[in-house]
Amino acid sequence: MIAHGEAARQEGGTGAASWPRLRRKPKSFLELILLGFALVGLPLIIALINTAFSIDQLADQSRRAVYQAAQIAHGSRVLTDEIATMERAVRQTHILGDTSLLENYFRAHQKFESTAASLLELTPHTEQKQLLEQLLSLEASIFRKISAMEQSSGELSDVVSNFVPLRDSARIFSAVGYALIEREVGEMQDMAGYARFTVGWQLLALIPFAILLAFIFSVRIARPIHQIDDAIRNMGQGELYKAIRVDGPQDLIYLGQRLDWMRRRLLKLEEQKTRFLQHVSHELKTPLTAIREGADLLAEGVTGELTAEQQRIANILRSNSVQLQRRIEDLLNYSALQTEKSALVKQQADLRKIVDAVLQDQNLMIMSKGLRIELSVPELIIDCDEQKIKIIVDNLLSNAVKFSPQDGCISIGASQAGETVHLDIVDAGAGVDDADGEKVFEPFYQGRRVLDNHIRGTGLGLSIAREYAFAHGGNMELIRHAGNGAHFRLTLPIRDPEGSS
Repeated sequence: MIAHGEAARQEGGTGAASWPRLRRKPKSFLELILLGFALVGLPLIIALINTAFSIDQLADQSRRAVYQAAQIAHGSRVLTDEIATMERAVRQTHILGDTSLLENYFRAHQKFESTAASLLELTPHTEQKQLLEQLLSLEASIFRKISAMEQSSGELSDVVSNFVPLRDSARIFSAVGYALIEREVGEMQDMAGYARFTVGWQLLALIPFAILLAFIFSVRIARPIHQIDDAIRNMGQGELYKAIRVDGPQDLIYLGQRLDWMRRRLLKLEEQKTRFLQHVSHELKTPLTAIREGADLLAEGVTGELTAEQQRIANILRSNSVQLQRRIEDLLNYSALQTEKSALVKQQADLRKIVDAVLQDQNLMIMSKGLRIELSVPELIIDCDEQKIKIIVDNLLSNAVKFSPQDGCISIGASQAGETVHLDIVDAGAGVDDADGEKVFEPFYQGRRVLDNHIRGTGLGLSIAREYAFAHGGNMELIRHAGNGAHFRLTLPIRDPEGSS
C-alpha cells in the first residue's frame, strides 16, 4: 500500500506533466487511426501517381511516334509515287511530242512539293530533313529545266536521265525513315523497360516502408489499449499501488486518468476496510479473552465440580471460544499484512517442535472429531520467524481438521530436499474443487466444498499462510493427487536467504 501523500503526489505530477503532452498528440483515437491510414497509404498513392504519370508519358510519346511514323511512311510513298508520275509524264511528252501531257507533271510537282514541305515540318530528325532538302533541290532543278523548255519536247531526253538520282534519293529517304521508325520503337521499348524498372524499384522500396509505417502505427494504436488492459487487470488482482499512466491520444489519456482516479478511490476504500478490520478485531478480542478464560475455569472445575451435562456445555463454550479467537487472530494477521507491519523476527527453530505445539493447541478439536494423526516430521532446524511459521502450520492443520470427516485421518510429513524443507499436510475430506484451484489462496474466498454442518470460516487462513510463506522466501501450494482430501505443501528455505540470522 502507498500512503495518501504519495498517491496525491502522483496524481498532481501526472496531471501537471500530462497537459503539455496532450497538446502535442492526436485529440482522439479515431484521429490517430485516420492519421495512420493516411501516412501508410501516402507512399502507395505517390507510387501510383508516379506510375500513372510514367505510363501517360510513355503513351503520349508512343502516340506521337506512331503518328510521325505513319505520316513519314505515307509521305515517303507519296513522294515516290509523284516522282514516278512526273517521270512518266516527261517520258510520254518526249516520246509523243505532245507538251500538253506536261500538265500531269506539273500537278505531280505541286503535290510533291506540298508533301515534302509537310514532311519537312513533321520530321524531328536532322538526317531526314537533309534528305528532304536534297530531294527538293533535285526536283527543283528538274522543274526549272522543264519550265525552260516547256514549248519544245525535243530536249526532254536530257531531263529524263535526271530522275534517276531523284528516285535513288527518294528510296534512301524512305529507307532512312523506316530505320528511324525502328530506332524510335527501340527507344520506346527502352523507355517502357525503364518505366517497369522504376515502378518495380518503387514498389520494392515503398511496400516495406508502408509495412514499417503500418507496424509503427499498429504499435502506437495498440500500446494505450494494452496499458488500459494491464491497468484493469492489475486493479482486478488487487495491485492498487501501481499508478496508471496511458500514452496516446487525448481521449485515451483522459480514460487512463479516470482509471487512476478509480485506483486511488479503491486504495482509500481498501485502507478504510483494513482500519475497520483492525478496530473490530481489537474490540472483539478483549471481551473474548474474558469469555475464554471463564470457559476454561468452568471446564477445569476451578469453581467446583460440574455435572456431566454442565461439563459438556463448558467444553462447547471453550471449543467455540477457541475457534472465535482464531478467526479474530486471522483478521488481525490479515490487517497486519495489508499494512506491512508484519516484520519477520528470524531465529533458528525446530520444525518438529512447532508442529507438536500446534497439535497440542488443537488437541481438543482433534479429539472431538475422533481424528487420527499420522505424524512423520523429523527434527529439522530452519531459520524462520517461529511465531509466523506456527501461524502457517496452525492454519493448515485447522483447515484439515475442519474438512476431515468424523474418525478420519490427517497425515503430516516433512522432508528435506537440498536447501529447502517440505511440510505436507493431507486430510481425508472432500478435497478442493478443480474450479477453485489457486482461488483458495485469495483473501475471503470460500471454496465450493464446505461441510453443511460446519461453521464457515473467514477465508483468510490459507491467504495469510501463503503470504507468510512468501515472506520467508518459500511457497505454499495445493498438490493434486489421486486420493481423497486436500494436500497442501509448505516449502521453506533452511537458511535465511537474506542472511539476517
